Amino acid sequence: MSKADLLEAWQNHLADGRRRSPHTVRAYLAAANRLLEATGIVDFASVAALEGPDLRRQLAARRADGLSNASTARELSALKGFVAFARSQTGRDGTPPRLRGPRLKKGLPRPITPDDISNIADLIAGDANEAWIGSRDRAVLYLMYGAGLRIAEALSLKGSDLPPGETLQVTGKGGKQRIVPLLPIVRAAITDYAAKCPYPLDSDGPLFRGAKGGALAQGMVQKAMARARVVLGLPSTATPHALRHSFATHLLGAGADLRSLQELLGHASLGSTQIYTKVDAATLLDTYRNAHPREKD
Repeated sequence: MSKADLLEAWQNHLADGRRRSPHTVRAYLAAANRLLEATGIVDFASVAALEGPDLRRQLAARRADGLSNASTARELSALKGFVAFARSQTGRDGTPPRLRGPRLKKGLPRPITPDDISNIADLIAGDANEAWIGSRDRAVLYLMYGAGLRIAEALSLKGSDLPPGETLQVTGKGGKQRIVPLLPIVRAAITDYAAKCPYPLDSDGPLFRGAKGGALAQGMVQKAMARARVVLGLPSTATPHALRHSFATHLLGAGADLRSLQELLGHASLGSTQIYTKVDAATLLDTYRNAHPREKD
């Protein structure tokens, strides 16, 4: 096996197995390549044998080149994922080395961008103790951002919601039901999790399971996202609920009809949608005038 073979297998795992974004695949591939160049390793068994001190030396060398704390944290996540993948390829349990990253100062408050959301999902999935848990967390996050679900709505889904179709019936606040479309990437994430989940997903049982097989608790998702935002230097406002907010804001900014957005979010009134998306009054008025039939007469 050559270094090129290792990197190709790692790339395929990231792109096809974990469905990472092209940007993340490039970054993680580059980190693995630097590690192999520094160590001279050309086989999975040697990569799998690397431990915390080995990765610490690699990071120290990168810091000497002027790598920032935030970039160092991302590099560490990539290297731990690479070692975990190598261990899974050599018959081990795929647990990454234990090594904590640098402490990061809180970043200035800013909205969660699509790239940040992708990085959050990648980081949470990559740092999970087991592959199925990483797939589970990615599916939950994609439901909140890709379909605008509240965290409680995502975790209330049942096994009967499998297999995911082009739309999903969601029960929101007050028992109000609505239909939301599911993007292919969201459907793929749910399908991937369902295939990897070690517990039977009965039609009347919870779709998303905790590590011991019970219903996944909201606190676990919140804690995972809290850890990810610290590593990525995101503000404290980058919470699971902010994913739903970002879904609404990005759709509205792209020209989505306000009434349709209200239906997607499950809001009882247009006023709730206005407050939730924090759209300025002028933009809201223009959108409303363009959408309201009386304004077109």
